[in-house]
Amino acid sequence: MEPTELHEADLLLRPWQPSDAEAVHRACQDPDIQRWTGVPSPYLLEHATHFVTTLAPQRWADGTGAAFAVCDAGTGELLGSCGLVTIDQVLRSGEVGYWTVPGARGRGVTVRAVRAVSRWAFEVLGLRRVTWQAEVGNHASRLVALRAGFRIDGRLRLADPHPGGGGDGWVGSLLPADLVEPPPTTPAEPGSLVARRAAVFGRPQPVLPATAGDVAIRLRPLADRDLDAIVATCRDPETQRWTTLPLSYQRSDAESFVREIAPTVWARGVAAEFAIADPDDRYAGSMSLRLSPTDPGLADVGFMAAPEARGRGFVPAALVAICAWGFAVLGLDRIEWRANVGNVASRRAAEKAGFVMEGTARGAIDQRGQRVDAWVGALLAGDLPARADKTERADKTEPACTGHTGPVRADRTGRSG
Repeated sequence: MEPTELHEADLLLRPWQPSDAEAVHRACQDPDIQRWTGVPSPYLLEHATHFVTTLAPQRWADGTGAAFAVCDAGTGELLGSCGLVTIDQVLRSGEVGYWTVPGARGRGVTVRAVRAVSRWAFEVLGLRRVTWQAEVGNHASRLVALRAGFRIDGRLRLADPHPGGGGDGWVGSLLPADLVEPPPTTPAEPGSLVARRAAVFGRPQPVLPATAGDVAIRLRPLADRDLDAIVATCRDPETQRWTTLPLSYQRSDAESFVREIAPTVWARGVAAEFAIADPDDRYAGSMSLRLSPTDPGLADVGFMAAPEARGRGFVPAALVAICAWGFAVLGLDRIEWRANVGNVASRRAAEKAGFVMEGTARGAIDQRGQRVDAWVGALLAGDLPARADKTERADKTEPACTGHTGPVRADRTGRSG
């Protein structure tokens, strides 16, 4: 395959040259490039030299890949890398891979480069499909793929996962018919809900402050130091009465929840699992915010309180904090709550946080094989400001917990383009 140059607006995509070695070496010191791609770590000058003088030219020569340096067309400055990391001549399919230097991010450089490479692959190489893969959690790469027109098809287990990452990845594909000029605005454009959430879930999970009366608490990521308290809470008779947790809850269930499920749903951008922490940072309960897979403005909340933390107003305060974050940061319009009919403590906690009770849903919850009725309530974005300071203490007579809290099963996913 003969090396070629591609021109895309203000970009020049050209084959790599020996003189690019130092620029590649500098770029690949970036922690994000080392974390989300397959480059060696630590990345040495000899790695860059081997890439630009041997690896990239060899793939051009044997037709197994096409690597381009993405440069500013006016100045020649290196902005990134984009190309086909593999080419399957039998299937007429290729896989795209890319990285961008830190100073060129946020300018649409990589989106334009991916479209240019894909167009060339279809029109010149005669490929029938271009695929994309990234480790689940690499929201920046996923957003580039969406903006370039790729359809994110699902998840798969990675053949060569990153040593510091997960074992599964997102996978997407682009067909020639998909590569049409983008409309004036797309769901993945800057400022859209997709872009907004990619920026949130592409970073570490935050810590959310809250106040229960005059006591400062917080919602933070779950940690191993919470395991014993989680097990005790999930074995508590009142917790088991009102939730769908296993009756024979084991430490292994808590370990799976803290170490695998909670980080995975955050990486996928589908949910946030928090520990409610008291002023001494001890575990006082769990709180979940789960995004609807079909309605981008909708989420539901679930929670449970540790026995020794009940009656202190922690749950209503934490509910206000997580809902305020959901509305302001995730762009939610409606957050729903539901609990088994009869779970008065959960209902009172929700009402004190501003939730409006909307009725009873018959047979709405499957609790260990039996359908039970559920109270249903909701909080709208406009409801919260008037109730944000009303985090009254919960009654001490009942624990505050609601169904669907705990180690809900979730798929894992991970790799990078």
